[in-house]
Amino acid sequence: MCGIVAAHGLENTAADRPRLIACAKKIRHRGPDWSGCYCGKQTILAHERLAIVGVDTGAQPLVSNDGKIILAVNGEIYNHVKLRQSLKKPYKFKTHSDCEPIIPLYMEYDKNLCSLLDGMFSFVLLDESVTPSRVIAARDPIGITTLYQGWNSKRPNAVYFASELKALVDECDKIISFPPGHVYDSRDNSTTRYYQPSWWDGDLEGPEAVIPTQPADLTLLREALEEAVRKRLMSEVPYGVLLSGGLDSSLIAAIAARETDKVAQIQAELRRKKLQEAQSGPASPSGNGVGEYETITAWPQLHSFSIGLENSPDLLAARKAAHYLGTVHHEYVFTVQEGLDAIPDVIYHLETYDVTTVRASTPMYLLSRKIKAMGVKMVLSGEGSDEIFGGYLYFHAAPDAKSFHQECVRRVKNLHTADCLRANKSTMAWGLEARVPFLDKAFLEVAMNVDPKEKMFNKGSAQEVDADGCPKMEKYIIRKAFDCAPDGKPYLPRSILWRQKEQFSDGVGYSWIDGMKDQAASVVSDEAFARRAERWPEDAPDTKEAYYIREIFDGLFPSETAAKTAVRWIPRGDWGCASDPSGRSVSIHNAAYEAST
Repeated sequence: MCGIVAAHGLENTAADRPRLIACAKKIRHRGPDWSGCYCGKQTILAHERLAIVGVDTGAQPLVSNDGKIILAVNGEIYNHVKLRQSLKKPYKFKTHSDCEPIIPLYMEYDKNLCSLLDGMFSFVLLDESVTPSRVIAARDPIGITTLYQGWNSKRPNAVYFASELKALVDECDKIISFPPGHVYDSRDNSTTRYYQPSWWDGDLEGPEAVIPTQPADLTLLREALEEAVRKRLMSEVPYGVLLSGGLDSSLIAAIAARETDKVAQIQAELRRKKLQEAQSGPASPSGNGVGEYETITAWPQLHSFSIGLENSPDLLAARKAAHYLGTVHHEYVFTVQEGLDAIPDVIYHLETYDVTTVRASTPMYLLSRKIKAMGVKMVLSGEGSDEIFGGYLYFHAAPDAKSFHQECVRRVKNLHTADCLRANKSTMAWGLEARVPFLDKAFLEVAMNVDPKEKMFNKGSAQEVDADGCPKMEKYIIRKAFDCAPDGKPYLPRSILWRQKEQFSDGVGYSWIDGMKDQAASVVSDEAFARRAERWPEDAPDTKEAYYIREIFDGLFPSETAAKTAVRWIPRGDWGCASDPSGRSVSIHNAAYEAST
């Protein structure tokens, strides 16, 4: 992943170029490897590069052979090899970059190209072959990558785009988070949704709601997730996995460990092909090779990374999972004070004042710095599973299957405001890319079309067990899908595969959240908290912790424009959720532990 800044509809790009480069410099942490800038007649595209694929040849902005189409991308296109091979007309590629196929795809499919891309991405493409010049901008289906769009009332003809809010706050007086799965077209100033999966309307009320009735195919679920992990190993730099010891990250680590064992064989095949090419002549950068494994770099063993307070639940569980999987494991212990000291920096990078996101992001932010220091640029992570399968403990209170499914769809649709934002910005603060297999388009199509009755669960004394003695707990079907491997070797130890859900901010150590609350109580007076609605008439904080975080946010981003881009996650009070988003605030948390001991 990288960072992009773009402006279209400018009157004097030569004069504006220094300003846009200064904007891009604010997000250089996203792309520490190189900076690029294209300055056209009306448009400026700036790019901060993190080199993972096409390391030697993929500098951006990318330019078409005739110099008329210019492209800046933040993201990874996993099916780029197939896209190169599927073009209707021959195209002479200049690089091995996974992003370059977007240019000939635009030439053949116009903005409909977005539906062909399999990956995580935000891009701005400039077409100077037409008059006036045209810009299209797009964001991946779920919003794994971040993208903002802005306007300046003093420049009514201009439109701005950037990977992070901070790049636009000094240029724009209106900013929005660009909607995932949409594409903007300057030709008619339209923004339309291109991502229309079969499950998308499942959150509607009334007869329009689409509630799936398909039984869970456990084999299909397992194979779809394995394929999602496999395609995300596309890398020319060493990679690793984030391992909290919870179900989601452990499953991703288990699959990645198996795939890493195959990499040695694939690399041997690559060496053989390169030897043949050396004898017959140099290979063209057309993408032809050994398919989707053409560029893979891995250590002999998979490396895993975890973080927590001393003896925290996650550290202990991750240690057990790593030992079982045979990964080279790195665990980092942080203190509550180190976390508190980092909060202002975390909020600066997150660009939100949501309590849940800040809580979970702080350990992830600290861990990312450690990982980058080891020379790792890419990690796999487990975001998305809880939304897809209704894994949060409050889902046990869903009144019926329809409500359960509707909440799953809503949570997946809003991932870009919370977990995706956290995973992207906490890691990219240090130039580390996080890839999230659970949010693969093909996997979503399988998992989101399962009858929600098969996802529902009970907790505590009411918890059921299946014929094999496995508890019908949260995320039962994905646990069961990996309960037995075709080769007979279990993917994970039973204690990990059937471990109760812990939210990341809880799992790193309960003292972390308690420490944040104590810090807020010490710096936010009762008098100030009582008058919070006067200070913030809209979206007033409901706890001192939320007040504390909002005050830091306002100090960093003082404009109302910036505040309007932040979204707070409000727990479902109608399902018995407390205002505190911690998993421990759900009444069944302790009861479930008691039932499992």
